[in-house]
Parts: sequence; C-alpha cells; structure tokens
Amino acid sequence: MTLHHRRFPGTARGVVAACASALLSSCASAPAEKPATPPAAESPAPAATAAPAPAAKPTYGTFGFDSDGMDRSVKPGDSFYRYANGGWMDKTEIPADQTRYGMFTALAEQADQRTRALIEAQAQAPEGSEARKAGDFFASFMDEAAIEAKGVAPLQPELARIEKLANRRALSSELGSLLRTDVDALNTGGVNTERLFGLWVAEDLNDPSRYATYLLQGGLGLPDRDYYLADNPRFKEVRQAYQQHIANMLRLAGVSQPEARAARVFELEKKIAQAHWPQVDTRDITKTNNPWPRAEFAKRAPGMDWNAYFTAAGLAQQQEVLVWQPSALTGISKLVGSEPLQAWKDYLSFHAIARSAAFLPKAFVEESFAFNGKTLSGAQKLRERWKRGINLTNAAMGEAVGKLYVEKYFPPETKKAADDMVRNIVTAFGHRIDNLPWMSPETKAKAREKLGTLQTSIGHPEKWRDYSGLEVIRGDAFGNAERATLFDLKRNLGKLGKPVDRKEWFMVPQVVNALNSPQQNSIIFPAAILQPPFFDANADPAVNYGGIGSVIGHEIAHSFDDVGAQFDSRGKLANWWTKEDADRFKAAGKALSAQYSAYKPLPDASVNGDLTLGENIADVAGVAVAYDGYRLSLGGNPAPVLDGFTGDQRFFLGFAQVWRNKYREPTLRRMLLTDGHSPGEYRASTVRNQDAWYQAFDVAPGQALFLTPEQRVRMW
Repeated sequence: MTLHHRRFPGTARGVVAACASALLSSCASAPAEKPATPPAAESPAPAATAAPAPAAKPTYGTFGFDSDGMDRSVKPGDSFYRYANGGWMDKTEIPADQTRYGMFTALAEQADQRTRALIEAQAQAPEGSEARKAGDFFASFMDEAAIEAKGVAPLQPELARIEKLANRRALSSELGSLLRTDVDALNTGGVNTERLFGLWVAEDLNDPSRYATYLLQGGLGLPDRDYYLADNPRFKEVRQAYQQHIANMLRLAGVSQPEARAARVFELEKKIAQAHWPQVDTRDITKTNNPWPRAEFAKRAPGMDWNAYFTAAGLAQQQEVLVWQPSALTGISKLVGSEPLQAWKDYLSFHAIARSAAFLPKAFVEESFAFNGKTLSGAQKLRERWKRGINLTNAAMGEAVGKLYVEKYFPPETKKAADDMVRNIVTAFGHRIDNLPWMSPETKAKAREKLGTLQTSIGHPEKWRDYSGLEVIRGDAFGNAERATLFDLKRNLGKLGKPVDRKEWFMVPQVVNALNSPQQNSIIFPAAILQPPFFDANADPAVNYGGIGSVIGHEIAHSFDDVGAQFDSRGKLANWWTKEDADRFKAAGKALSAQYSAYKPLPDASVNGDLTLGENIADVAGVAVAYDGYRLSLGGNPAPVLDGFTGDQRFFLGFAQVWRNKYREPTLRRMLLTDGHSPGEYRASTVRNQDAWYQAFDVAPGQALFLTPEQRVRMW
C-alpha cells in the first residue's frame, strides 16, 4: 500500500507520490515543554500526575498508545523506532497473504471487513440502484462456479482481434483502444500489468482553470525499468521467472508456441524499459511539463500512427496533449514502427490475459499469484477471494460504496474533531511561515497567500459520483470489469472542455490514506484513516496530534515541498520565490536527501534520498507543525504526565507508532526502487531533525540518531 499520495502521475500505473523541501536555518516554534526523564531502561520512570480519566477506554493502551509494544531496553536516541515499536516488531508476524504489515494494513483490513458487510447487505437493494450495482458487482466476482464455467470464452474476442492485426495502422488503433485512466486499479487486481501508455485527465499545469490530457510511459509487466536492465542477481532471477510466467499464461489461454512468444514479449518489454525514464526524473515537474500540439506527434514521435491511435482512444478532437516523459514516448513509438508485428501481437495477447486473470478461472488466478504475489512481492498465500473482491468493487464503484461506509462509520463528531485539529495545524503552519528567519517578506507573502487558499476535505466528497450510467450484470464478472474501466474512461474524457471541478475527490472514503493535490491546492482525508491509532476520540490529545495531526501536517506540507512549492495559490505551475530563498530551499533539500540516502535497509540496497525527498520533507515539516499545533491546543496550560510519559513524549511516541511496519524482502526491495516513500523505520526517525524530540527524551551526543543543531534539517 502506498501511503500518503501526491496527485501526480509517474507511469501508466496511475498516480504516484511527490512532495516538499527542507531548510537548514532554524525555524521558530512554540517553546518546548520541560520534559520528564524518558521511561527507558537506564532510568526510572517519573510518577504520573493525577489526570482526569477519558470518558471511555482508548483502543490502544491507557492513553491511546501501545506502550506494551515498546522496547525500553533501547535508548530513544539510538533507535527511536525500536524504542517505540520494538516489542511489536518482535512479536508480530506478517500474515501469509500480505507482503507488508503495519498500522495502515491493520486498519485497511478492518475497513475491508466493514465494507464487505455493507456490500453484501445490498443484495436486496432496489434493482438499478447504485447500492444494488455494487452488491451485484461483488457477488459476480464471488461466483467462482460461473467464472469457471465460462473459462476463457470472455477473453476470446480480444485475442481473436489481436491475432487479425495486419499492419501498423491496425496496431496503432488497437493500442489506442486500450488506453485507460488509472490503468492498474481495476483490470489487474493489483497485478503490475501495463498498457502501452497511461492516461491522466486533470487540471492543466499551466492553466488550472481547464482540464488537460496527459500521456504517461507504460508498457512494462515488471515494476520498473531496473528490473529489466540492472545487473543484480535478484533481478536476474525475477527476469527468468517472468519469462516463464508469460509462457505459462499464454499456455493456459490455449495460445500456441508459448515459449517462443514469451521470449519475444520479454525482449520487446526490455526495449520499452530502455526507453523509460528513471523514477527520479518522473517526479521532476520542470522536466515533465511538455505540452505537445496533436499535429506534431507524428514528427516528434514517429512510428505510431497517431491519427489512428487518438481516434481509437477517443481523443481525436483534442488539440494538445501534455507528455509526461517525452523521450520515453518517442522511444516507445519508434518501437511500434520498427519491431516485428508478431512480437506486438504476442505482447498484446499476453497482457490481455494478464489484465483479465482476476476474472478468469482458478488456474489463471493461481499462476498470476505465483509470479506477482510470491516471486515479485514475497506473499506466501493468495488473499481470500472476498478481500480481492472488495478491492475490485472499490475500484469500480468506490464512491457508491463510500456513501454506505460514511453513513455507518463516520459520525459527525469525528469530522468536527478533525476539522478543529486541521484549523490548529494550519494556524501553526502560518506562524512558522511568519517566523522563518531566512525567508524574505516577498516570498512569505506568497506562501501566506497559498496557505490561505488551501482547501481541506474531511471524510468524504461534498458531491458523490454518479454511477447511473454504469451497467452491472449479475453473473458477468468479466464484463462488469471491462464496462467499469470504460465507464471511468468516459467519465474522465467527459471532463475535457468543461469547467474544472475543484472539489473532486481522488480517493474513496473507505481507503486508509490521505492526499494532496497541488493543482487544486487541496488536501483530502478519507473517513477510514480517522480511526485509531491515527485518531481516537478517547485518546490523549498528544497522541492524536502525533498520529493524525502529523498526517495533516504532512499533507499541508506537500503544498510547500520541492514539487508543491512550484505551484502558486491558484494551482498554476509558477515561480513565486525570490532566487535567494529558492537557493536556500534547494540546498536544504539536498541535505535531507543525503541524510536519507545514508540509510541502508538491505545489505545491497539503500534508500534513494532523491526519489523519496518529497515524502521525507513532508514528514519533517508535518511532525514539526503538528507539534506546534499540539502546543497551541494546550492554550498555555501544562500537559499532565500520564503513565510516566510527558505530553511531548506522548506526541512523538504517537507519531512513531503509526509507522510500525514489517516488509517481505522482495516488497522492500521493490519499494526502495520505485516508491517515493521511505520505509516506516526511517519515517519515524525523522524526529532526529526536531529540537523538541531531543529535549523530550534527553538525546545526547554519541547516540546513533544524534545530530548537532547545525546538522538538523529545518522545515517550514
């Protein structure tokens, strides 16, 4: 699961994260509370002061934090992550059907269980209603007997159409007809099967008052170009297994000469990978802002018959397309014109099968899991069918399901508490802007203007998506999936030429995540994340500010990170910085990148500080501003000591607890290569840049996490 998204594309796998920048000069903040001695092994815990008991018991521990999951034999300054989470790490096993496990995962499992009950209850909803459609979509996927009885018959028309492709124009038309938005969300069921290009319809980077179409590099069945190209023993094993997987899938579908075809498919994908941009380049907004006139595609990217492609894709009338990775598009288009037509037919056949595997008989599901689940991700067991069905139903009709979820599980008091916390943290962020000693008044005024126009959405969208035009036929799992992706494509293409909806949501309420949209200058917090350990109405406020407060601060900071800071208050890509301020900002980002690049989760793989820069910066800024918000919430009153922990200690422990995570090795390796987020241990360790953390836990020189004040990266 990717945690905390920035709404930007990266490849045809849909949106990816991006984020902020750090500052070396000091930031003003509220004065730190005088800490008590930390309850570690080398010193006794202070006696707790009397405090009113909460109205009801919190989910975790006595005040909202799982203190039994700590390892108090570790000094906070040596490993704060281990100190806060070591007991949990030692006793927690990753479930067999998971590739990683942590607080996000546990909460997502709870949301899925709730969602299942809600969906199954719609069996008797009125015919044609959205609720009934969601129930029928799920029930159709769960009807394994019907799927087995149909076999590969639902797929045969597409395979036959591919086999009849006779020339490059027909190939280009076929490729265009396959263009989809958010391509991996539904058809692949979580499998990394790609279409050649991905489509994104969103506000124009250069004019956010209108929608633009974006084309993204795609076409790979493995997670990243390095899986094809890197001289790495692990990736060599994956490449061999992948080629065998291609052959196995073709054989299951009754395609002749599967081994020979698999070899051609892999070699074609390897050439596509050579054209791909590296991950770091795909998050450089200045490189990705490339509006191309439609009339120039044939000249700039020869090989594809672009008239045939765009006509089949439903974009014949679009006069301009923003190309996210131009040299990749040019390189891939060249392959369309130069590689043997049979190789492309083999490629399209395999990906048609792989995309549809979730809706085909059991043999396809098991083969897909054997490679994508076990080999590529490390899972030991296929997820239960109902869990896969929930994911697919959420992808197809997420807001229809979300409406049911919100009605039952998102009480008004939760929204009010979150709204109050957001106001405090936004106020604290404004104070930080005002008190920055290194920033000029001109840049501060622009930053304040941007903060003042920031939109916040809590729980669910104001206006729910309309699914009345989606046809769902009970018993037709395969057809339902294809109609759902086409419905979403039509919905997105329908935005073109119409006024921008700046209130649109890009996550569903039942997902455990949060999002920042720089083109909207908005932040979104779905209902499902507003639960323990992130937010607990019965928990101590310090823990809530450390949990959901830091998430709120994180998303606010994304509007002011290394990417977000390039957008103005209207969501336009525009420079609002003085040169001197921008230079200081970039220098601090380099320092934070170097700090994270020194972390080495695997013997042969490190964190990529440049790839993860935005998320790391948002974490640094997020925890800092959430801490200020917590101090503001006290209204000048001292916080009580609870169970031996001061308020400041509880705040930082609450922050560390939400980043508990265990990973299977293949998933961790993949994450280090492709994910804009750092592993949980290093997200929790960002506290080493916070002055208040040193005071709260008496962190001293010589301890592993200690940084001198000059070495600490200062955020907004």
